[in-house]
Amino acid sequence: MVFIVAVTGCIYAFQSEIQDLTQSYRFVTPEETSILPPTTIWDKADAALPDKHLHAVLYATPDRAAQAIYYSFEEHYYYFVYVNPYTGEVLKVKDAYADFFRLVLDGHFYLWLPPAIGQPVVASFTLVFLFMVISGLILWWPRKKKNLKSSLKIKWSARWRRKNYDLHQVMGFYVMGFAGIFAITGLVWGFEWFRDTVFFVSSGGEDYVEYYTPLSDSTAVYQDTVPALDAVWMKMRTLYPNAEWIEVHPPEFENAAIAANANPDAATYWKMDYRYFDQNTLEELPVRHIYNRFDEASIGDKVMRINYDLHVGAIAGLPGKIFAFLLSAIIASLPVTGF
Repeated sequence: MVFIVAVTGCIYAFQSEIQDLTQSYRFVTPEETSILPPTTIWDKADAALPDKHLHAVLYATPDRAAQAIYYSFEEHYYYFVYVNPYTGEVLKVKDAYADFFRLVLDGHFYLWLPPAIGQPVVASFTLVFLFMVISGLILWWPRKKKNLKSSLKIKWSARWRRKNYDLHQVMGFYVMGFAGIFAITGLVWGFEWFRDTVFFVSSGGEDYVEYYTPLSDSTAVYQDTVPALDAVWMKMRTLYPNAEWIEVHPPEFENAAIAANANPDAATYWKMDYRYFDQNTLEELPVRHIYNRFDEASIGDKVMRINYDLHVGAIAGLPGKIFAFLLSAIIASLPVTGF
């Protein structure tokens, strides 16, 4: 179990970099003309992928295609339609569920089982792994100070059984702290009680609030000639001229707000600003969950939001991802040497 989760974590570590290198439709040639608004991107994408529910339109840097994201949990589909934001040309319709890295992620999250079965199985074994890390430290701990030096290095000149033993206990000691971080950040997704406990402790005693979309004023009527989704997008572009991506979400249901987010660093997620606007008045609506404006987020909110970036090493940029990759490879070796 540890081997599979660690190996899939290794493979997934550089998925964004690999896809950028191998999928040319992600990029466009920047033009002097203005980029098309979300409703136009939506129309172009709908023509290429009809009868699906638009979840969001995402704009990245000027050299990247806009993405119309179609998602439905109930009907189990997840598509990205890549559109040239200058010309409206559809560059690619991609089924995210058929993607290689989605297969890797399903192994990491669910062990390729149905999510309702695989998710608690992986979470339970992750909890066991956390106890194994702690018990491994106890077993590693030298009984005498003079033995400490030999416990910190591999005796390469020894017979293969001793080398195998050292590879397990010495390498296990060096990655122990990071393995614990991987396990804890994974358990935040694995068990609601674990997530709620981490939030309760980090926030100083507050209860975790599940995500919700605030409601618009149903008594008001939108009167502007510019579609509300486009108006929110233009407002976000004004508010965040240096954002590396801006994403807008059409209302998910009747009277729902228009959700929008801006990310100053496309390599991470935790500093993103999430904002919500009344679809009729365009007034900003407050929320109580963790997906709010970064400058309004509490310490508990930020601990939750940094969880993914910490889990994959992205918090330290590309060096962090490389480090997380190497750590995952060593962790994957521990069940082998242990066996």
